[in-house]
Amino acid sequence: MKVLFRVDASAEIGSGHVVRCLTLADLLKEKKAKCEFVCRETKGNLISFIEKRGYKTYILPSISSEVDQSFKCTDSGFYCWWSDAQETKNIIDLDAFYDWVVVDHYALDENWEKIIKPVCNRLMVIDDLANRRHDCDLLLDQNYYKNSHQRYQGLLPTNCISLLGPSYVLLRKEFVDAKKKLLFRDGTIKRILVFFGSSDLSNETHKVLMAVKELALNTIEVDVVVGEANPHRHYIKMLCKNISNVNYYCNISNMAELILRADIGIGAGGSSIWERCYLGLPSITSVIAPNQIETTADVASLGAIDYLGCSKILSSDNYATALLKAIANPNHVKLISSNALSLVNGIGTQNVVDVMCRMLGVNFSEPSTPA
Repeated sequence: MKVLFRVDASAEIGSGHVVRCLTLADLLKEKKAKCEFVCRETKGNLISFIEKRGYKTYILPSISSEVDQSFKCTDSGFYCWWSDAQETKNIIDLDAFYDWVVVDHYALDENWEKIIKPVCNRLMVIDDLANRRHDCDLLLDQNYYKNSHQRYQGLLPTNCISLLGPSYVLLRKEFVDAKKKLLFRDGTIKRILVFFGSSDLSNETHKVLMAVKELALNTIEVDVVVGEANPHRHYIKMLCKNISNVNYYCNISNMAELILRADIGIGAGGSSIWERCYLGLPSITSVIAPNQIETTADVASLGAIDYLGCSKILSSDNYATALLKAIANPNHVKLISSNALSLVNGIGTQNVVDVMCRMLGVNFSEPSTPA
């Protein structure tokens, strides 16, 4: 089985798209599938990280800063899908034929997919915006929405299979393994985990640290995690050193371990919600990107997180108030933990791989033929 992933990471895009594609690739690799990646050389890319994980990666050339801005858009905008599709086709082995091409990219839509389809048996889209048409055989949206089955109406081919909701969360193996070590949480807060993604451009971490300092939470341990793409990481490190009960971590590989140790988390919406939910970590959550708003609000409606709103309107006082409320209400914190645990089953990646295999009608050990 041969699978090609088209995905990018950058300071603006974040790392979530690459991380979830790597999660899927890792399980496919376990099943003896051959996985390769195509990534553009953006500022803050994760190309070397992907290669260190053992995956051949084809590199698309960097583009001008003017064009790069369109990566933030939710439609094709100035970004040229035709150019990207042609570059993708040209850069890979001309004799290659893939069982699956998996695309996880907000700037690409059905126009790109129509050009790429001739080099694959099946095409899969990972999305959560539901704002553009796709020409794909399989669509994955792992987020929870109240209206999940209506969001993609009119945007997909009639024969497209849709995998929607947390039953298909692409959860890294470290989190699945960590579940075996999960201990009961009684709602008492002795340790806080702070993580706002790989870049945290709005510097929510700083706001939370100011709240911790203001509240003088000297008896509560605080673990602060930042990514290498975080432009504020050196300042955050210095700030952590000046607060006695705060530990600083950068670019770690043991997030699951820190989640297990924590009694409450403070962080962003997006894919990290599912990591916290799976391990039952109650969390104070804010959204740092528009595409996180709907799903974060819907998850909050289930009582699985404490949702504060958009980061742009939040101050350290908002985080301080939320922390005080949590510390004073252990029963409420325990309820959030219980609701979070019920959302994610931990076999989402396997569920996705099973569907991919069934759609080809072959076993992993058998070669597939072009459709």
